[in-house]
Amino acid sequence: MNLGQWLSFLCLVIVLVFLWQIRQVLLLVFTAVVLAIALNAVARQLQKLGMSRGRAVLLTVSLSLLLTFLIFYLIVPPFVDQLLELGALVPVGFLRVVSWVETLLNNRPDWLTDVELPSPSRLIDEIQPFLRDVLPNFFAIFSGSLAVLLQGLLLIVFTLMLLANPLAYRYAVVQLFPAFYRERIDTVLGKCEVALGSWLGGALISSTVVALLSAIGLWALQIEFVLAQALLAGLLNFIPNIGPTLSMVFPLTVAALDAPWKVLAVLILYIVIQNLEAYLITPTIMANQVSLLPAMTLAAQLVFARFFGFLGLLLALPLAVIAKTFIQEILVKDILDQWRSPNHRNHRDDYPTNQQAKLHNTKSTAEVENPFKLPPDDLFHD
Repeated sequence: MNLGQWLSFLCLVIVLVFLWQIRQVLLLVFTAVVLAIALNAVARQLQKLGMSRGRAVLLTVSLSLLLTFLIFYLIVPPFVDQLLELGALVPVGFLRVVSWVETLLNNRPDWLTDVELPSPSRLIDEIQPFLRDVLPNFFAIFSGSLAVLLQGLLLIVFTLMLLANPLAYRYAVVQLFPAFYRERIDTVLGKCEVALGSWLGGALISSTVVALLSAIGLWALQIEFVLAQALLAGLLNFIPNIGPTLSMVFPLTVAALDAPWKVLAVLILYIVIQNLEAYLITPTIMANQVSLLPAMTLAAQLVFARFFGFLGLLLALPLAVIAKTFIQEILVKDILDQWRSPNHRNHRDDYPTNQQAKLHNTKSTAEVENPFKLPPDDLFHD
């Protein structure tokens, strides 16, 4: 490597280290991007009704602030009260469940006496290190009021800035790429926007349905703290695989303090709801949207949770949606699909047809070397 290559490598390392140091800020900005995309979709619908861009944005922001105020005024206070009471009862109920399981294992049938089964206490000891790594400071997100308030204000400011003039920020990102590739990267960013908006809309509908079904079921079973547990079920539904499992812990422990049969009833209720959500609600809502393989989704959650904490776990799915779009459009279509092995040059598929040869001969040398046209000056301006 020559001196220029070493300097380029050193600059790359410095940039990566800098990005790693500000990773929490980058996640906050990405959250603002997701929210701005959702609000921008509403503003566009208002523009289609004949409203100007400025009025559409102002009305969208006003409605969002009004909805947020109503949620914090009507729902958050009773939710926090029930959540605190629920948090005090969970350890007691959990210990009772562990005691029941140990009693069942100690009184198991004769034909199971020779089978070595792990004790619940040992399982808890083995799971605790994993939980500390994957879900650090889960309940700490509700503490540190000043830090949460500052992050919330920064999130609102970033979202409003992005919503006020999204094309300017998009143009700034596109300018970071070579001139011949700017039109193509603008298309990829547009697909990312559509994918994120589709995921967020589908996730909101799915989580709302899960919260309503949970509230109806828990109310029918006369389980305490219906509001808190239903809202937790809906919020945790944004975290696939891990979230639905966590949402069962709270109603199961509360049911254990009431009657043993309610534990089984709550377990059946949540299994039915999650199967309805997985095999009926989500496929119906997200039929034409970006689909992720379950194993890839779980791997993304574990990786982002390990490196970025609970916020990384919460944003793992939208980050995976963006990553899949970039991989599919840039790595697969623009690089791998265009890669031809020298050993297969004589293959008949590599020879152009007469029509393709004519079109190729009519192209200029600059067009052949740069397959993506330079975007016009007014591409990013309405």
